[in-house]
Amino acid sequence: MAQNLTRGPDTAGTLRPVGTPKTVGIVWGLLVLNTLGSAGAKTIVPLPRSLIQMVTMGSLVAAFALALLINQRVRIRASAYVLLLSLLLVSSVISSASLESGMGALFRCFRLTLFVGTLWLLSRWWDGSLTFVRYHIRAYFAVLGSVALGLLVSPGKALPGLYGGRLVGALWPLTPPQIGQYAAVIIGLTALLVIGKRTDRTSAVLVIVPSLVLLALTHTRTATLGLLLGLALAIGSLILTSAAARRFFTWAVLISVVAAVGFASALQTWFLRGQSQENFSSLTGRAKVWNALLAEPRSAAQQAFGVGLGDKSFGGLPIDNSWLAVYNEQGLIGVTLVALIIVVLGGVALLRPPSLQRACAIFLISYCAIASYTEAGLGDASPYLLHLALAASLLAAPAQAAVLALPEAPRRHVPRWARRSEVK
Repeated sequence: MAQNLTRGPDTAGTLRPVGTPKTVGIVWGLLVLNTLGSAGAKTIVPLPRSLIQMVTMGSLVAAFALALLINQRVRIRASAYVLLLSLLLVSSVISSASLESGMGALFRCFRLTLFVGTLWLLSRWWDGSLTFVRYHIRAYFAVLGSVALGLLVSPGKALPGLYGGRLVGALWPLTPPQIGQYAAVIIGLTALLVIGKRTDRTSAVLVIVPSLVLLALTHTRTATLGLLLGLALAIGSLILTSAAARRFFTWAVLISVVAAVGFASALQTWFLRGQSQENFSSLTGRAKVWNALLAEPRSAAQQAFGVGLGDKSFGGLPIDNSWLAVYNEQGLIGVTLVALIIVVLGGVALLRPPSLQRACAIFLISYCAIASYTEAGLGDASPYLLHLALAASLLAAPAQAAVLALPEAPRRHVPRWARRSEVK
C-alpha cells in the first residue's frame, strides 16, 4: 500500500493521506548518524573506536525499531531503488559467506540488512514531496555544526598537520572528504529550495554561508566539483520553466568568470593543495592502488561475486573508488547492480516533468555519480546510498487518494398498494 489512508471527516466515503509522522524525521537522522563511520582524525576528547561503533550501530538498530514501530503493519511502497539494493544485499551475503574477508563481512551484511530494511519501512511515506529533503538538510547541518564547534574550541585539532591543515572533525572523527561531502550536498539542496521559493533567503544564507566556509577549509576537490556540476545540471533542468533558475544561472556564470579571472592563482593553489604535478596526476596515489587491484589474479567466483564486504581497502590502502571497491567486494554482479541503480534513477528523473523535486533528485544523482570516481560507498550502507534514497523519494509519484466503495443500502420492500398512483 503506497500510503496510509484514513476516512476524511467531511466526505463519508473518501480516504485521504495522513501526514508524515515526526518520528520519520528522527529515523532519518539516526540513519545519518549511522553512516558517519568510526574512522577519522583524533578528537579533542579521545573516543575509543569501540564506543563510536557502538553508537553508530546502535543508531541503526534504533532507526529500524522506530521505523517498525510507526509502520507496524509493514506497509511499503514499490521502489525500484530499494529493490535493487535488496538484490545487492543478496549478492553481498553470497560473496561474504566464504569469509574471505573475515567475520567482519557478515557483520557488515547484517548492518546493510538493517539499513535496507529501514528504507523499505520508510518508503511508505515516499510521495514525491520535499519532506525528506528538509530532514536531510537538518541532519547534516547538525553534523556540520559539531565540526564548526570543534574548530572554535580547538583549531589545532580541527586543522591538523597530519591532514595538511585540512579541516577535520575535532568532536566526532570525520575526515575532510566527509565534511566536504556533507557541506556540498546541503549547499546544493538549499540553493535549489531558494530557487523554488520553498525557503526564505535568510534561512538559506544561514545554512549556505557557514557550509561554504567549511567546504573551503576541507580543500575537497571532489565535493567542490560535484557541487558545481550537480547544481549546473539541476538548474539546467529548470531553466525552461523557472525565471528564478534562469537568473540564478546567469549570476552564477558571471561570478564564476570573474572569480576565474581575478583569483586564478589563489584557486589553483587551493585546488592543488601543495601537491606535486606527479602526485596530482596519480590522484594522490589512488591510481597505484587501482592498478594493483585490477592486476590481482581472481577466480571466476571472485570475479562474479567478489571477496565479501570489507573496509573498502586493498593491500592496506583505501581504494577510494566506488566501482573498484564494489568490484573487489561484490564482483561484477555488484557493479552491474550499482550501475542499474544510477541508470534507473537517472532515467526516471529524465522522464519526469520539470519540477523542484526533479531538480533536487538530478543534483543528488549527479553528485553521487561524480563522487564515485574518487570516493567509495555505493556498495554498502553509506551517505551516498542515503543521498540516492532521498532522490528515490523525490521521484516517487504522489499517491492518489482512494475512494472507499460503500455497500449499497438494501432496498426497502414497498407494498403493491403503495405503488399505485391513484389513491382510492
